[in-house]
Amino acid sequence: MTPIEPTIRIRPPLLKGQRHIDLPLTTGANIVEPSSSSPVTDPILEYLLKQEKYAASQIEFWIHQRDELRRLISVQKMGSRFCPEIYHRRASAADSDHTTALSLIESTIKSLERHLPAHPLPDSFSSELQLHLAQLSQLAPFPNSIKLLVWKLSYRLWNTCVDLSNASTAKISEEHAKLRQVAAELLFLTADVVGIPSPGFKAALFYYKTGLIWHDLRKFDLANNCFEKATDLVSNIEINSVSDDDERKFLLDLNLARSRAAWEVSDRNLAFALLNRSKNVLFGVSRNYNALANQYLTFGKTLLSISEGSVVNEALKLMNDALELCEKGLRVVKRTEETLNLKELRLKTLRFIAAAHLQSDDFESVLKCVKVLREVGSGGDYHPSLSVLAMKAWLGLGRYGEAEKELRGMVVNKGIPEGVWVSAVESYFLAAGAAGAETVKGVFLGLLERCHVSAGAAIRVVNKVVGSGLSNGEGMKLRANVVNELVSDERVVVLFDREGAAKERTTMHALLWNCATEYFRSKDYLLSAEMFEKSMLYVPHGIENRILRAKGYRVLCLCYLGLLQLDRAEEYINEAEKLEPNIASAFLKFKIFLQKNDHNSAIAQMQAMPSCLDFTTDFISSQPMKLLPAVLFLLLLPLCPNS
Repeated sequence: MTPIEPTIRIRPPLLKGQRHIDLPLTTGANIVEPSSSSPVTDPILEYLLKQEKYAASQIEFWIHQRDELRRLISVQKMGSRFCPEIYHRRASAADSDHTTALSLIESTIKSLERHLPAHPLPDSFSSELQLHLAQLSQLAPFPNSIKLLVWKLSYRLWNTCVDLSNASTAKISEEHAKLRQVAAELLFLTADVVGIPSPGFKAALFYYKTGLIWHDLRKFDLANNCFEKATDLVSNIEINSVSDDDERKFLLDLNLARSRAAWEVSDRNLAFALLNRSKNVLFGVSRNYNALANQYLTFGKTLLSISEGSVVNEALKLMNDALELCEKGLRVVKRTEETLNLKELRLKTLRFIAAAHLQSDDFESVLKCVKVLREVGSGGDYHPSLSVLAMKAWLGLGRYGEAEKELRGMVVNKGIPEGVWVSAVESYFLAAGAAGAETVKGVFLGLLERCHVSAGAAIRVVNKVVGSGLSNGEGMKLRANVVNELVSDERVVVLFDREGAAKERTTMHALLWNCATEYFRSKDYLLSAEMFEKSMLYVPHGIENRILRAKGYRVLCLCYLGLLQLDRAEEYINEAEKLEPNIASAFLKFKIFLQKNDHNSAIAQMQAMPSCLDFTTDFISSQPMKLLPAVLFLLLLPLCPNS
């Protein structure tokens, strides 16, 4: 039999983010003496029989061990006064059984230590260890010397798991996590060991870290089971007697971990109860106040993201509790770094409280929070979100002048990300409507001078100003004029000439083209022509785009035909014919000549139509009937004697 090493490296268990799963263990199962009236239930034997991978020899070995233990129990019941020699001989045999069980565990750990980290873990390691653990649990109670050996093996197993995890770049597997569970179960089995300081805390720490692994794996029921066992191990400890800083922090971390696990399974009441219970283990330490306040804030933000009116009040309560904890923590803080952390958390909490008030349409409270944030401390808080919150609150109160000031103030604040101010511009325009179009243009062009703006941001702003449908009267003209000025600005056009902006350029062209088409259908040919002209700014001059440019010139010709500006129409159709000579261009020229009463040019154009490559007789017949008299007149004109 291989002796167990007297010493192994014992260090605090490390954690890299490992995972873990479990098989039901028979920890604490009792051996029942057989009787004639009821059959004996042996959970380990049942487990072995269900697993096909265990050979008959292994099952026979366990039956032999079980029978030996039963005989030992019978002798113990008789009492040592009847046969002291037999009693001591049996006691010595029990020690031998302990050593045998521990040797099997150590042998499996040695095999695990030789495992290559690059290879996935087979399930044989955890299965064997769980079997040996079940066998060991049948031998309880243990002498203290055996308990110490169990602790050494547990730490050895844990450290091996840590080494394997650190040496591998792959995501931790559930098989790996099962081994962590076994290490924790070994300590739980011998948690009353003598000679190790704070054994309950150390055993609970193993369960806590294993529970965190389960939580990362989203196995919340197993995580909660570990946290509950850890809580049981430290439940009898008087809180006021705990003086070690790490142990104090552990009590708080354990409560927070249980609260998070309860939250994940939607047991909010339990999660809130555990948070409230955590207030009893702060021990006047500022970092503990920070940790608990941050957890309150996290739950509050999660509720706020649901966007349901019924949970806003609940979110506000959580955030107010977080704010109160920050204030209390600042009164006991001693280190500068911890002071800064608590102040930053307080500001962050206030910002989310303002957001919660905004979500519940309590605009006055939003402005109060913003005012407090801007006045706090010496320099105040200038977080990018404050301008957005204030602007939306002013819009909600119908005070567009104040909202415009906040929006224009964003141009000065270089710390505001692009997505934030684009969202603010969209919100402002949505509330102010066409009256805010000029402001939007000014803000956007101001931002172009201040910072780098992407082509995508320009598309979002133009799309918001254009709107999903056409308005009527002055509002429509105002929107169109703002868009025309915006997209024709050289600084905006340059955004789409950059390398890698081809997709955005196509999007902008399509956006303007569709808008111009809507104006054309509503017979507003002037606005339509202006918008088609601006869309041409986003069509490159390369040969691959000549057909698209020709199409643009033809629709511009149609717009000016509608406006009866025949010279402009002729200019555009001539440009289109240079790029793509086809029957459509020829017919539009014919129509222009007709409206100019230039009969000779019209006849020449008609005679040239059959030479177009895409000409068909169907093209003439498909034209409106009102053109037919003019066509017949031109065809008969050469036959007249005075022609």
